[in-house]
Amino acid sequence: MNYPHPFLAKEGWPFIAIAFFVAVFASFFLTGFVAILCWLVLAFVVQFFRDPPRPVPADAGAVLSPADGRIVKVEKVRDPYADRDALLISVFMNVFNVHSNRISVDGRVVKVQYFPGLFINADLDKASLENERNAVVIESGPHTVTLVQVAGLIARRILCYVRPGDVVEKGQRYGFIRFGSRVDVYLPVEATPRVAPGDKVAATSTILALLPQR
Repeated sequence: MNYPHPFLAKEGWPFIAIAFFVAVFASFFLTGFVAILCWLVLAFVVQFFRDPPRPVPADAGAVLSPADGRIVKVEKVRDPYADRDALLISVFMNVFNVHSNRISVDGRVVKVQYFPGLFINADLDKASLENERNAVVIESGPHTVTLVQVAGLIARRILCYVRPGDVVEKGQRYGFIRFGSRVDVYLPVEATPRVAPGDKVAATSTILALLPQR
């Protein structure tokens, strides 16, 4: 499996380094309880920034999950970023999920749009349109797929590494959201969902839906 990224996301290296040095300092100069607490914080930070390789399903028309987490919504709505009716599938990530975001379909990026906003609980429906977010619109053959990174209650940084004109592939790492968040996936209304609310999904390896073959 060709995976050009380290097992620990580069976005987390500064946080891991700081937590490590604090834990070492606490072990030498503070009480045992404080030292143990600092080492537990380090363990949490390391697990949060893990970024493991994932198998990429080869199923024709498969739309892959862009994130680890739990499905909180599968319904027909209006895609405000591509101005069309769409099937929306929302993935909610808690602080124990992998937060590296992956591309769902092969295609070309036609729009990247950032919106400042609030930081309400990403598990709430209104978070999709009121929270800080970043939308990536992808042309995949005859279909359009929109991926929207949504900041959460304690998330304060959305990172996106693709730009309009970029050619992207399924499973490609394209962004990261720090500390709790959500990713909304807008698909053609004809897409067939393969998940339901409450299902747990894994970035890249879980198929969210199948696009109609034309």
